[in-house]
Amino acid sequence: MNKPKLLAVIPARGGSKRILHKNIKDFLGRPLIAYSIESAQKAGIFEDIIVSTDDPEIAKVAQELGAQVPFMRDAVLSNDFTGTGAVACDAYHKMKDLGHEYDGTCTIYATAPLLTPEHLVKAYEMFVKDHVDYLFSGCELPFPFQRSFFLDEANKPTPVMPECIPMRSQDLPKAYQDAGQFYFKSIAYTEFDGLSPDDRKQVDDSKFVTRLYEMPRHRVIDIDTPEDWEYALVLAKAVNELKLD
Repeated sequence: MNKPKLLAVIPARGGSKRILHKNIKDFLGRPLIAYSIESAQKAGIFEDIIVSTDDPEIAKVAQELGAQVPFMRDAVLSNDFTGTGAVACDAYHKMKDLGHEYDGTCTIYATAPLLTPEHLVKAYEMFVKDHVDYLFSGCELPFPFQRSFFLDEANKPTPVMPECIPMRSQDLPKAYQDAGQFYFKSIAYTEFDGLSPDDRKQVDDSKFVTRLYEMPRHRVIDIDTPEDWEYALVLAKAVNELKLD
């Protein structure tokens, strides 16, 4: 297996509103971002590991943890509406301008304290072996979405797929969600992912090879609200105590 040169990009802007300074907030005795940096380091598959941030305090913490912060993220890429695809593409080009060459990128979220180096390595092996352009972490939904409901203004439930309500759960196909942990990309897909939504529509994306790397659900948590944070703490303690894979 030829080993491609990959750039790991950990986006960590400082503008979190619901959980102030979320990316460096103490999580079981360490800054939250420390877990993502450490997983990337221990995986041993990345040429460089950088943190893309607009916040000097986050930059300082990241550097103390052994990550690189070779530039500060531009303000235009640090608002509530810019996706991490544009951030990763920007990081790739800035590193290229500094003389670095890569065969691909991997965006790792700063809010992934349950991610392990082993899962990064397994995903990387799939990415290389199958010649994938875009491989992202996912996990099985805990309940069939086909039997879910919308609620209107009067709180009246309306089935999303009425024809599936009478069906047994085991008779419905499994569905998966983006786990929000990491995203391996070829350079071509990195460039594509950095385009605006309108420009993306002009590209034939059917040429890209896409795969999902399935994560165990107990290692997936989306930390956006204070309630998410408390749940993540409980989940992390349980996973650590039970020594789950």
